[in-house]
Amino acid sequence: MDDLAIDQSYHYRVMERAIALIDAPGGRQRSLDDLAAALGMSAAHFQRVFSQWVGVSPKRYQQYLTLDHARMLLQERFSTLAAAHEVGLSGQARLHDLFLRWEAMAPGDYARRGEGLVLRYGWFDTPFGTALGIASARGLAGLAFAEEGGRNACLADMAQRWPRARLCEDPSAAAPHVAAAFARTGEARLHLIGTPFQIKVWEALLQVPSGHVTSYGAIGARVCNPRAARAVGAAVGRNPVGFLIPCHRCLRSGGDLGGYHWGLARKRAMLAWEAARYDGGGLPPVSDAQRNVK
Repeated sequence: MDDLAIDQSYHYRVMERAIALIDAPGGRQRSLDDLAAALGMSAAHFQRVFSQWVGVSPKRYQQYLTLDHARMLLQERFSTLAAAHEVGLSGQARLHDLFLRWEAMAPGDYARRGEGLVLRYGWFDTPFGTALGIASARGLAGLAFAEEGGRNACLADMAQRWPRARLCEDPSAAAPHVAAAFARTGEARLHLIGTPFQIKVWEALLQVPSGHVTSYGAIGARVCNPRAARAVGAAVGRNPVGFLIPCHRCLRSGGDLGGYHWGLARKRAMLAWEAARYDGGGLPPVSDAQRNVK
């Protein structure tokens, strides 16, 4: 493992522990000294590492975790998908300058429930906890977070989506795709495996820019009918690629967070992380190449 990989892994572990402490039940604000002591670090070093990764101080980040901030996002950064597309934001699901390509499994292939498909998986540290990464020969097919129900339940949940596929534990095959998902630069490839309706919903989610949010009704209006919020919600909940297909950016019309397949604490953490980087100027200018999604 090279120095950069070691540094990234270190940051991931620190961020995972810090977010868990900040978002622990009770909701009390924690001081810089308190957080640093809990992590076994000096206050100065923790502040530096945290700010480098999130883009803002731990104190400011805690402010982004509140429900009021989610409601503010809905008021001030609500992204109507048609408008996002018109201004060239289509596909800007990434936090930095990652170029995202995706392709979908043909409906007939999906109807066979993954028969003949080989999926290789492994477990990986990420900023938002331990994740199960699943890759096909074409790209990342699944990214799920394990803390809520444990690894066995997480793997079973993902496996039942493609019951006739052959799953093989092979971390080396999935590792490059998971690394790309959380990298600051490079290219991530997705292989979306779902029903035609689910694919439309996931494609719409990919059009919501980082630092912004949308609603289930807006997704419904984009893909079929604005009254189809319940069907949209079911498709959002079946999203197999957490974080990269940003279902965490979908809120209820009143500003409540709604559900999240991998836990509301993780949804809050993701929204706060993205909002912090957006407000902190952590996003570089969007290039022409980034505006194209296959």
